[in-house]
Amino acid sequence: MTGTVNLREVVLGILMEVTEEEAYSHIVLRGTLEKYQYLPKRDRAFISRVTEGTLENLIQIDYIIECFSKVPIHNMKPMIRNILRMSIYQLKYMDSIPDSAVVNEAVRLAQKRGFYNLKGFVNGVLRAAARGMDEIAYPLPSEDPVEYLSVSYSMPQWILLRWLEQFSFEEVEKVCDSFRNELPVTVRLRTDRVSREEIIASLKEEGCEVEQHPYLDYAVRICGYNYLQALTAFRQGWIYVQDVSSMLVSEVAAPNWGDYCIDVCAAPGGKSTHLADKLKGSGYVEARDKNEDKVELMQENIERLGIINMVAALKDATVFEQESFHRADIVLCDVPCSGLGVIGKKQDIRYRMNPARQEELIRIQRRILSVSQNYVKPGGVLIYSTCTIGADENQMNLKYFLENFPFHLESIDPYIPEQLRTRTSAGGFLQLLPGIHETDGFFLARLKRNEE
Repeated sequence: MTGTVNLREVVLGILMEVTEEEAYSHIVLRGTLEKYQYLPKRDRAFISRVTEGTLENLIQIDYIIECFSKVPIHNMKPMIRNILRMSIYQLKYMDSIPDSAVVNEAVRLAQKRGFYNLKGFVNGVLRAAARGMDEIAYPLPSEDPVEYLSVSYSMPQWILLRWLEQFSFEEVEKVCDSFRNELPVTVRLRTDRVSREEIIASLKEEGCEVEQHPYLDYAVRICGYNYLQALTAFRQGWIYVQDVSSMLVSEVAAPNWGDYCIDVCAAPGGKSTHLADKLKGSGYVEARDKNEDKVELMQENIERLGIINMVAALKDATVFEQESFHRADIVLCDVPCSGLGVIGKKQDIRYRMNPARQEELIRIQRRILSVSQNYVKPGGVLIYSTCTIGADENQMNLKYFLENFPFHLESIDPYIPEQLRTRTSAGGFLQLLPGIHETDGFFLARLKRNEE
């Protein structure tokens, strides 16, 4: 504890917002750390670790709690449930904290929050868990592979069942395991501004470790910096934070000099700015989004990066715009999706999504595709992409699109690294899997409008 700030109470507040009010964990955590920026680095690290660790291991933690509680997790008071969750995380994963301290602080926190009559319950469950943590019988892959994956990697079973229909058990386990790994940040080097050597030298001079990404020569991984926005390369617009999977969209779009391009769901703008860079100052990129704040943020990025052939526009991708009919050489259609490919970066996505929400997203995706295809001129290209895994939002949407609109798939092999080429990429689309490929989970396809 530091002064009057109870660190565990701070964590509890974040967990309540995320699990009960469905707030985004990365947003709540960032705001909390800004509020308590005066705390020592060690205390801020404690808040981050317990919050992120609890959310990352939530299903496993609930399994452990139910091994020692007669009350099912869903029947508990939300406040008590989250006190137990954060405490179990500390007992299992943080050896530096004595078990007695974890239990005592949890009991005090329950009492402070008005649950005096439940402090005995909290005490009993946590003391039993502390004693029996090493004796818990976890599900075995040979007996129940779905429950094993769910508990071991804290993945909802409905997601696993859908993935296992499409991928092998080994592939699904690699994907789940990858979400636990902390990866360096990947940045795109904007070598049209400054040479690659100068950018890398600048990064290294300011303490960054720089590693070449195996897929694209202008993509590097960086770590070791203190504050990304303070780096000279960032401030000067020489780098753009972007996963390689996202960079591949502009590679597959393959713009020609002077092309007119529309990105219908552009925020935060990485693909649009990349497309503009590949046009080398020619042509025009219109980056659209229906959220005014996001459009303003994209415009700020355009100015920071010094891009002259791109503009951010406030437009809804589900609403047809007559002025854009058959005007675009390239349309990027990176639709809102379940985000299951980026769970490693946003741990609570897995708990926020459910089959009903996914079905609603699929309806929105198809609406956006139906509207956006109107903007592609004859012989033009539409790139469809998502940051998710699974056929429902990917291959099935392609099937729907091809059955209803005058487009055909084109091979993306000429545009992607050789190590990513597969039977499907030759056919026009690619599913990237974290843990198997060195990217986020991502899907992209190249669709060409028939000549009329």
